[in-house]
Amino acid sequence: MNASINQQSTWNVQKIRQDFPLLQEQVYGKPLVYLDNAATTQKPAVVIETIGQFYAKENANIHRGIFCLSEQATKRYKSARHKIQEFIHASSDKEIIFVRGATEAINLVAQCYGKSFLKRGDEVLITHMEHHSNIVPWQMLAETNGIKLTVVPINDHGELMMEEFQKLLTDKVKLVSVVHVSNALGTMNPVKEIINAAHGKGIPVLVDGAQAVAHTRVDVQELDCDFYAFSGHKLLGPTGIGVLYGKKNLLEKMPPYQGGGDMIRSVTFEKTTYNDLPYKFEAGTPHIAGVIGLGTAVEYIQSIGLDRIEAYEQELLKYGTEKLLQVPGLRMIGTAAKKSAILSFVLGEAHAHDIGTILDRQGIAIRAGHHCAMPVMQRFKVPATTRASLAFYNTFQEIDRLAEALREVIEVFK
Repeated sequence: MNASINQQSTWNVQKIRQDFPLLQEQVYGKPLVYLDNAATTQKPAVVIETIGQFYAKENANIHRGIFCLSEQATKRYKSARHKIQEFIHASSDKEIIFVRGATEAINLVAQCYGKSFLKRGDEVLITHMEHHSNIVPWQMLAETNGIKLTVVPINDHGELMMEEFQKLLTDKVKLVSVVHVSNALGTMNPVKEIINAAHGKGIPVLVDGAQAVAHTRVDVQELDCDFYAFSGHKLLGPTGIGVLYGKKNLLEKMPPYQGGGDMIRSVTFEKTTYNDLPYKFEAGTPHIAGVIGLGTAVEYIQSIGLDRIEAYEQELLKYGTEKLLQVPGLRMIGTAAKKSAILSFVLGEAHAHDIGTILDRQGIAIRAGHHCAMPVMQRFKVPATTRASLAFYNTFQEIDRLAEALREVIEVFK
């Protein structure tokens, strides 16, 4: 536990945990150990209060109202967009498109960019570690536009085989779409290297950052990615809200794929002209409370500091890896040299769902299954994995409880 003692001398995790109401709860009479942060993060009280305050004291539709409440809501909505622009270091808040989540963001690019600029025979290059949301939209585009989906393989550690990436990056590739951090393996991909290689051939790149933005600093201008997608609920924010960042010049060329509300400038029965960015892609009444809540979540993360968050989570990852590997019969799935704080594993002959059920009775919340990454499971020849995904409010003691509970699982299956 030396790592715990050293880290907590500079990181007051117990104080941070007090900001999260749900972490104070018990499950089956035991203190909750929440280790499913890759699926969704818990929400700090300040985010919960922000959303409640909006509905209790400020609720009004935005943009179209000339009364006080509407103007106040509009101001807070626009302020949140600016906060998120600064958070990912976009050059303009016009490049911040609000969507329901990373899945919708990727689908938007597939529909608006893909249908307009990709033709039969063109290739979209993805990887073997993608979430289903970065596979299925391109398969749908293949059915309508006749494009081809090409897949970069991964090695036994769960790392991209970059020499194969270079070989597959041919002149036929017209878009690269790659996950920043694998939700099933924890692998942190060399996205800057990927972007540089693709841009060297004039190929745009979309990055799925759903598992990255809450755990590492993201600067879209430094990365030079063309699109970046992420979800609010994995970033301490509400569900049902997410962001698509896109370079302004690309977004301006892309047609919208939903019509109505603020995405229009003028409408007649003969013709509709579309609004400017970012509103062109935001049809209908948006998730106003969600956007405002996400803005508060971003402020909260910035108040702690992503560099500090990442450093602490890497300590948790190191400690957790060492601790779990001491459990007899446990095999880690995803052992990349550069990882986010995700521990996926199999344990002897026990099925992941059985493990999850037993751990639940101990008050430990983990994820069991294919994690919407079935090709990853097929690659490692397992039906499912048990996944413990860590966040900056988790503790070394919680990892100890997980390891102890896994030893109890072994006893059950004996």
